[in-house]
Amino acid sequence: MSLCQAVVTCASLLVVVCVSVNDGMPEPKQRELLMRQEASRQTGGHVTLTAAERQLDARLQRLKQREMSAARFPPSIHFFKAKPLIQKSSVFKLLQQMPKGAALHIHSSALVSVEWLVKNATYRPHCHVCFTWDNSVRFLFSERPPFLRWDCFHWQLLEKLRATTKDLSAFDNRLMQHLTLFTDDPDSEYPDQDAVWQKFENAFIAAAGLVCHAPVLRDYYYKGLEELHQDNIMYLELRSGVSKTYELDGTVHDKIWTLRMFQDVVEKFKADHPDFLGARVIISVHRALSVSEVKDAIRETIQLQRDFPDVVAGFDLVGREDAGRTLWSFREALSLPVDMGVTLPYFFHAGETDDEGTDVDQNLLDALLFNTTRIGHGFALAHHPLAKELSRKHDVAVEVCPISNQVLKLVSDLRNHPAAVLMSEGHPLVISSDDPSLFGTTGLSYDFYQAFVGIGGLKANLATLKELALNSIRYSSLPAHLKDTACAAWQRKWDVFIAENS
Repeated sequence: MSLCQAVVTCASLLVVVCVSVNDGMPEPKQRELLMRQEASRQTGGHVTLTAAERQLDARLQRLKQREMSAARFPPSIHFFKAKPLIQKSSVFKLLQQMPKGAALHIHSSALVSVEWLVKNATYRPHCHVCFTWDNSVRFLFSERPPFLRWDCFHWQLLEKLRATTKDLSAFDNRLMQHLTLFTDDPDSEYPDQDAVWQKFENAFIAAAGLVCHAPVLRDYYYKGLEELHQDNIMYLELRSGVSKTYELDGTVHDKIWTLRMFQDVVEKFKADHPDFLGARVIISVHRALSVSEVKDAIRETIQLQRDFPDVVAGFDLVGREDAGRTLWSFREALSLPVDMGVTLPYFFHAGETDDEGTDVDQNLLDALLFNTTRIGHGFALAHHPLAKELSRKHDVAVEVCPISNQVLKLVSDLRNHPAAVLMSEGHPLVISSDDPSLFGTTGLSYDFYQAFVGIGGLKANLATLKELALNSIRYSSLPAHLKDTACAAWQRKWDVFIAENS
């Protein structure tokens, strides 16, 4: 039995508690037994720690208790205000060093820090900018002045614009603000979910003109892998629409060209960083599309998976669930692979909502009906006992993205995140970052901190972290033999981490 298999087998065990009821004072041993049995059910409850691991765990618990007793407890306040506190945290610094396995839920347009986009991409020749009527921006690389569009009547060459700007730092910061949600006063700027989602989607549109330029995209992919690697991540599954990319002269490349380029960049990065295991793509389309458009996208994804079996992992629908079509409304499209006699893994966003009882709220059950491989977010899962039972029975992991859920106003205090219930029950979970550049983060360390200190509370320990990291490999789309290779490579890194910090 491999390391990955052992962790999941242990995690799926159900402890049967036999308690004798008596009228008098309960026996202390009985209480102790109950507490041990309950602890064994939580994430990491069946992971046996070595002496060195127990030593580090004791240190982590002391540090966590100190942070939980502080006047300003980071998980209880908005991440944008908590970020400086987290950066000073001793727990966070240890988590940065910790090998975290794989990032399984990140969107391609939010992979790389906005600072790199502005200070690298927008300083390249022939980059034009347009400030739109709705307080957003558009970028386009072109040898000649771009054509006028409905949202852009006045394009300016950034090189010339910067030459007449006195404060370049302030100007660049202004551009960055259009590409991220990060702000000093999130409560005033984003009073409700509609406001934050509007800015969220505008930031994606603004970034598209930069990211879809072929020379930028090549460097962007490499930079994204570099930022993950620096955060001790060894594998990536990227949700991407694989948009058509364009050259300076207006030439447009199709998705096959883009996937081939992605594959080349990943191979180059692996050659430069032999401990990095690779990256795959989950083809994603917006849930606002029509059923016929999603049918076409699924047919295209099936063909792309045939052409790039080592690159294309599967298919997903993205975008705000509360504002888009339900999974059930796409049932004719989602049934296509079975009708065609082919296998196309699904990785559905589902349950990213706090509107209990709505049609959108049923996406969790529909995702399971369509045999989703993982559940993206699953914020509402704790309110669906049958969906929770089925996902556990079929070993369908939930991709928990704590900072995203807080910034997009599903929860304010992460101690109240529904994943706390899932962690206490040992439900299959992985931790990811969703849209790191939009939230002012890179990698997974910030989300691991929020999950470990906030969602997990004092019950979460080093065994919890160990299982979550291994889960990210176990629940990846890698074939079994590569999962074993990845787990072995992760274990070597983990042993070094323990030795250096215990």
